[in-house]
Amino acid sequence: MTETTVGIGGAAESTDMVLNIGPQHPSTHGVLRLRLVLDGERVQQAEPVIGYMHRGAEKLFEARDYRQIIMLANRHDWLSAFSNELGVVMAVERMLGMEVPERAVWTRTLLAELNRVLNHLMFLGSYPLELGGITPMFHAFREREELQAVMEEVSGGRMHYMFNRVGGLKEDLPAGWLGRARDAVASVRSRMDVYDRLVLGNEIFRGRTRGVGVLSAEAVHGYGVSGPIARASGVDFDLRRDEPYLAYGELADTLKVVTRSEGDCLARFECLLEQTHNALDLADACLDRMADLAPGPINQRLPKVLKAPEGHTYAWTENPLGINGYYLVSTGEKTPYRLKLRSASYNNIQALTELLPGTLVADMVAILGSLFFVVGDIDK
Repeated sequence: MTETTVGIGGAAESTDMVLNIGPQHPSTHGVLRLRLVLDGERVQQAEPVIGYMHRGAEKLFEARDYRQIIMLANRHDWLSAFSNELGVVMAVERMLGMEVPERAVWTRTLLAELNRVLNHLMFLGSYPLELGGITPMFHAFREREELQAVMEEVSGGRMHYMFNRVGGLKEDLPAGWLGRARDAVASVRSRMDVYDRLVLGNEIFRGRTRGVGVLSAEAVHGYGVSGPIARASGVDFDLRRDEPYLAYGELADTLKVVTRSEGDCLARFECLLEQTHNALDLADACLDRMADLAPGPINQRLPKVLKAPEGHTYAWTENPLGINGYYLVSTGEKTPYRLKLRSASYNNIQALTELLPGTLVADMVAILGSLFFVVGDIDK
């Protein structure tokens, strides 16, 4: 007599499923892939798989001279092109021991803050869209269009401005531009309450984001997270205040570092929104100061072949999405020996391995969108 045991599928109930989100998924802001291990509806493990947009920017820096690398450097975070250029030229100027004219310093500060508003408006519109609210996206693009018009007038570019130069800026501002910039800032500020009422006042939005994806301050320090995401977890650090560059040292009264202690998706959105309000205030303060400046040069005369002296330096800036760092090594030639780029999104996205496990698949998009990243900035 033989005994037979028949399985009825009990083992299948505890089998984990591997799910790939992306690389072409509408909520990933580009070609990012998330490899999730699911137990039912709950995420067990999460691994961001990056590199689909890698183009070897750091290697390309080594084959271009100091004027040409500005063009390469403004492309990785395509929402913050002006701020990307800024870190590179500041590193080269530091190597050369170069003093930048006062008009250039204030103009750079103004354009950096306008670029910050442009960056944040994109996420203020796209994040509610990912949670099912399409209306804020239309408002965000209307405000962006007003600011992009003044940025385009001054630089000729809508996304990749190429307006910074080693020693200053490409050229002086057009006649009457300061007045038009002031009008654009006032116009955008007058309509910013849309996000306070339409988004933060929406109970569905608050229900989807409050208490979801909580990032601890310890995890922020461990992964090197920076920018609004770090400040939403109570990490009170902003280079513009703590290690001032450009004209931020003189704007200490206007600059407000926005922090929250909750560390959830809602706190990250609130930090981004308040930082946008403050960037508009800083832009106004720069416009007031520039109206009082005496006429003068906006750049330095440079030799035909620009060579940085032998040595190394590190320049870092508070980009819209976090800290960008540039480690420049020179052997005295006209091209860098090495230019290491530390991009904000690359570090910020690593926190997903800690944020996603234990959450529901439905909350995955809410958490992913609240990290406000640009895939080009991750992959370089």
